[in-house]
Formats: sequence, C-alpha cells, structure tokens
Amino acid sequence: MKLDFWQYTHDPLEKVAALIAKRVLADDERLLVVSDDPEQRTAIARELWQAGPETFLANGEAGAPGAEHQPILLSADCVAPNGATHLILADGVFRDAPGFARTFLLFPPAAAPAAREAWRAQDGRADVTRAYFAQEDGRWVKKG
Repeated sequence: MKLDFWQYTHDPLEKVAALIAKRVLADDERLLVVSDDPEQRTAIARELWQAGPETFLANGEAGAPGAEHQPILLSADCVAPNGATHLILADGVFRDAPGFARTFLLFPPAAAPAAREAWRAQDGRADVTRAYFAQEDGRWVKKG
C-alpha cells in the first residue's frame, strides 16, 4: 500500500481533496473520503461538485441510495461500498485501513505532531511505501 502524508498550508483542505480526487478519477479509480466531521464532508462535497464545468467530480454520501455507483464517496467510516481503491483521510486523523491501494492523510501544520507519530508507526512495515508532501510557494513538493 502507498501511504501519502500531505501537509497543506497554502490551499484549503477542500481544494486539496479535489486535486487528489481529479487525479484518482483520471486513472479510472474510485475514491473514499473519510472525515468524522459532517460539516467538513459537506464542504468537500461542495468543492468536488464545483470543481469546474467540464471537471465537476460527482460524489455522494456513503449510506445514501445508489452510493455503490458513485465514483467518490464521503463517509465517517473507512468502508467503501463503491469499491474505492483510494482513500483520503481528510480530517487529519490516521486510521489503519487495509484494503486500499493508496491512502492520503491530509493534515494542517497544527496536526503535524500526530502525523509524525503515524509516520513512525509505519516503520518496519514491508507492505507500506510512505511519502511526505508539503506545499511550498503554492506547489506540492515531495519532502520524504
């Protein structure tokens, strides 16, 4: 599994989630976005729908009728009825969620200590490939 740590400082969380979602869908994959905060999920959903007239990103809430058909689902749990292979942990809280090919942990600077702890917890795992990205001058730069 690929495990990416994305520390956002320049763009709002919703925009970062939409950027990742575009890339995931461009690869014909499905996505699950997880946050315990319902208001945060609503804000992310709004950003996905408003990503642009040619590039709006259809999405729905897990548990809603037809959720299994949505390319992007938003949920409080790491269960993907849409068969998602990619997972965004949008609330900055790491969860060990096996079964996904790639997981993105998005976090602001204030959550960096918890992200570092989650990074260290992966030490020695042969099944995990980690990467750390941070924003510099509005661009994403791989730091580790």
